[in-house]
Amino acid sequence: MKLYIDPGTGSMLFSLAIGLLSCLWFGLQKAYMKVKYLTLGGEKSDSTKRDIVIYSEDKRYWTSFKSICDELEKRKTKILYLAGSEDDPILKEKYQYIEKKVIGLGNKAFAQLNFLNCRVCLATTPGLEVYQWKRSRNVDFYVHMTHSIGAGTAYKMFGTQFFDALLLCSEDFIPLHRELEAKRESKPKEIVAVGQTYMDYLLERKKELPSSSSSSSSHKNIRVLLAPSWGSNSLLNKWGDKIVDALINSGLDITIRPHPQSFYSETELIKHLQSKYAETEHFHWNTDPDNFQVLSNADILISDFSGVIYDYSFIFERPIMYTGVSLDLSATDHAWIDEPLWIYSLLPQLGVELKEADFDNIGDIIKQLVSSDKYSKSIKAARDKCWQHVGCASETIAEYLIGKNELLKKNSVSAA
Repeated sequence: MKLYIDPGTGSMLFSLAIGLLSCLWFGLQKAYMKVKYLTLGGEKSDSTKRDIVIYSEDKRYWTSFKSICDELEKRKTKILYLAGSEDDPILKEKYQYIEKKVIGLGNKAFAQLNFLNCRVCLATTPGLEVYQWKRSRNVDFYVHMTHSIGAGTAYKMFGTQFFDALLLCSEDFIPLHRELEAKRESKPKEIVAVGQTYMDYLLERKKELPSSSSSSSSHKNIRVLLAPSWGSNSLLNKWGDKIVDALINSGLDITIRPHPQSFYSETELIKHLQSKYAETEHFHWNTDPDNFQVLSNADILISDFSGVIYDYSFIFERPIMYTGVSLDLSATDHAWIDEPLWIYSLLPQLGVELKEADFDNIGDIIKQLVSSDKYSKSIKAARDKCWQHVGCASETIAEYLIGKNELLKKNSVSAA
């Protein structure tokens, strides 16, 4: 006699089996990671609970955190700054209320982060609870802050899912995250529009430039900056020699600044281009660690989907040329969102799309763009939409962190 199990019961048993296997797998994984972290130098939590901790995985994020640290120092607020890099600029700062500690990279960092003891932890690193970075049972509240203009939905899947709060550069991006929460039936997190500290940093640097640096009037020739992203969809991978030839033939002053990652991930391409196109009076390569000066010197930017587009347009209010590209968002949080990625509607407000058919007269197109004020209003409108609290993000964020810490402290006393 054969045993019969109806489809409903079979489905339930299958789900139960999968659930048990998942629990076993993640339990073993957690135990393994705990042993691994401890053998790598991880320490169990301090008995003293800290108020606020800032975690910076790399020194390049100092431009996002510096103004926040300055503001907290001014308010005499004690915090712990965990740096991933031995050469993080904060180590040279003379703060009285900010303690600094280098925790290294990768598993060495997670060995300490996963046993952190504090009320509020702020980071620009996504993927909490998704990869090796796990929530510490002794951290009350995790806050994610975006470090560039954007909605924060193009992270790898569940990039901000397990944070308690999300700090965005604009209120216009909040509905996207509410849509994510609704579709995933996840607990709503605190989402606050605070502005963008990195953009504020660039804005302050612009104020320090001599007036001649922000105008092309003192230069006889138009200065063009080609600054693409990297990867198979990037501008240089798409057109390579063709676009470089077209720009050189335009007779304008051309500077190419490859994405820093291209020198590691696309070495053959970069070697080929640099060997074929030597520097001349009107053609240059730029590899400066800091891109601010080359951006400020450019009369027009040509790029693809690189975030440098927003640094250039919103800070210097000059037009761009961008390449049409279809990004694969299937593995990102935006795959859950019904509307197209926000940059697709934003780019036409910042300049014109560059197509291969335009190469023969690219010089004339560039001259028309630079001499026209057609995009001045739309650039400012796009900036106002995507970047709010201009110039005061650090104050807004400091107030949020201090207020959240005080509330958590008060609640813990009441619970006791």
